[in-house]
Amino acid sequence: MSEYLDYTAIGVRANTLVEVRAHARKGLLPLVGGIVSLFVFIGLSIPASASGSINTPTSLIAYVLAVATLLTTIFLLSGLYTLEPNQAAVMTLFGAYRGTDDATGLRYANPLYTKTKVSRRVCNFNTQTSKVNDAHGNPILIGAVVVWQVTDTARAIFGVQSYVDYVQTQADSAVRQLARSYPYDAFDDPDATTLIGDTGQVNEHLRRELQERANEAGVTILEARITDLSYAPEIAEAMLRRQQASAIVAARSKIVEGSILMVRSAVQALEEGEDGKHKIPLSTERKAIFATNLVTVIASDSPTTPVINVGTEK
Repeated sequence: MSEYLDYTAIGVRANTLVEVRAHARKGLLPLVGGIVSLFVFIGLSIPASASGSINTPTSLIAYVLAVATLLTTIFLLSGLYTLEPNQAAVMTLFGAYRGTDDATGLRYANPLYTKTKVSRRVCNFNTQTSKVNDAHGNPILIGAVVVWQVTDTARAIFGVQSYVDYVQTQADSAVRQLARSYPYDAFDDPDATTLIGDTGQVNEHLRRELQERANEAGVTILEARITDLSYAPEIAEAMLRRQQASAIVAARSKIVEGSILMVRSAVQALEEGEDGKHKIPLSTERKAIFATNLVTVIASDSPTTPVINVGTEK
């Protein structure tokens, strides 16, 4: 069974098309040849038509040469085509892939080739803003912009039905999958990777995810970036209140931490004095009262006018 699977995999890889160089050349010489052949055909057609008959050897030769030059003209001129910068032509002969030509200007290839032009220009599009649940199950709205370019014309034409539709569909799917992989925000875990807080890492994840899917279409994803990101309307207000509460708690914690450091420094300065002089020793009770009043003043939201009982030291 394993041998069968190995042979099947080898066969699939062998049948995968990759871009190769087509047998094509500059089209100036065939163009000149076709024009000259056309004038020769006209020159031979006039005496052949004037004779009105092919009974004489001269008329027969003129007709044969006229037909030959006509076929030569068609052969030379029908193989001409033009390519703009960042454009390629995929050649097929009776359904078989014969290569890709990406040289610009007037070009010439076998007139029997079917030439399908493919743009190599950089393209971009915006995905639809989709409503998806994030990793925590919260409904969010998310959309992205994708910048892409065709790099393998053979896969772009023969690998998928329509490489443009394929990339757009896969981009929408990749954005949805990305939204399910990360939480929008992590209030309880500041080290967690989130959609809103780690945009660089998230965007790179999206680009890699989409590139794996776009390989089948011969497309390179140059950039993938989240552009629209928000909570769904039904929970947006509740999440805003939660964010505000978290910010208030974090600010309070910082204020309390700073006030404790200030109180410790103040008590130490009072007890040590200035250059060892003017020391003010404090009992444990006095330190507690002093710390309570000072923390109250520092951590209060509004200006305070506390009544401080300094007491007497016995």
